[in-house]
Amino acid sequence: MQGHPVYKWLSALLCYPEADLLQALPEFEAALHQWPELASSRQSLQGFLDYLQSQSLRTLQEKYVLTFDRSRTNAMYIFEHVYGEDRDRGAAMVDLLEEYRKYGYELGDGELPDYLPALLEFFAHIPSEQAQKLLGDAVHVIAHIARQLEQAQSPYAAVLHAVVALSPVQPQPLTVPPVRDMDEAMETFGPDLAGLEPLLKPSLENVIKFYPKASLPASQ
Repeated sequence: MQGHPVYKWLSALLCYPEADLLQALPEFEAALHQWPELASSRQSLQGFLDYLQSQSLRTLQEKYVLTFDRSRTNAMYIFEHVYGEDRDRGAAMVDLLEEYRKYGYELGDGELPDYLPALLEFFAHIPSEQAQKLLGDAVHVIAHIARQLEQAQSPYAAVLHAVVALSPVQPQPLTVPPVRDMDEAMETFGPDLAGLEPLLKPSLENVIKFYPKASLPASQ
């Protein structure tokens, strides 16, 4: 049994806006009022759909780039918020890639496995129980991004908060990610196709979770 299509719905809303998204807004709104999983987030998500409807495509695209591509604070790459430029980020991505491959899921060209829309799309293709487990691992970072977007008064905060609401795990605050020199990471892993990010090497053996459990507050 595959995961719930609500993940694919949320993934589409977090992707770079294209004309087909705006054309499909009536279908998105119908699903919003149909799925009980979105009940607690329905009002805020309706506001987000209204935002998409009220803006021109060009304006939406410009605002999207300013929100996500020009600000590392709001980056939708999960591991960037945990590891920064630390080399453990590469190990974590290799671990996640193995999870994708286990279910026969292939990423699109140029996609990194920790990109939140890609991760949500993956959740829609795997059993719901496993999707919930992985979401529980990632929710701490997703909630962190949601708070950053909320502080920036971005409409996209509503979508991130809706993802958090689906999690079986209560999110915990993140620790500050370690920062190492990017030159060291590039020397270790090599550049990606765009020459920007360290390329993943499959020889890495460390198993890294979405969120370092040792950083969680100790239970009382």
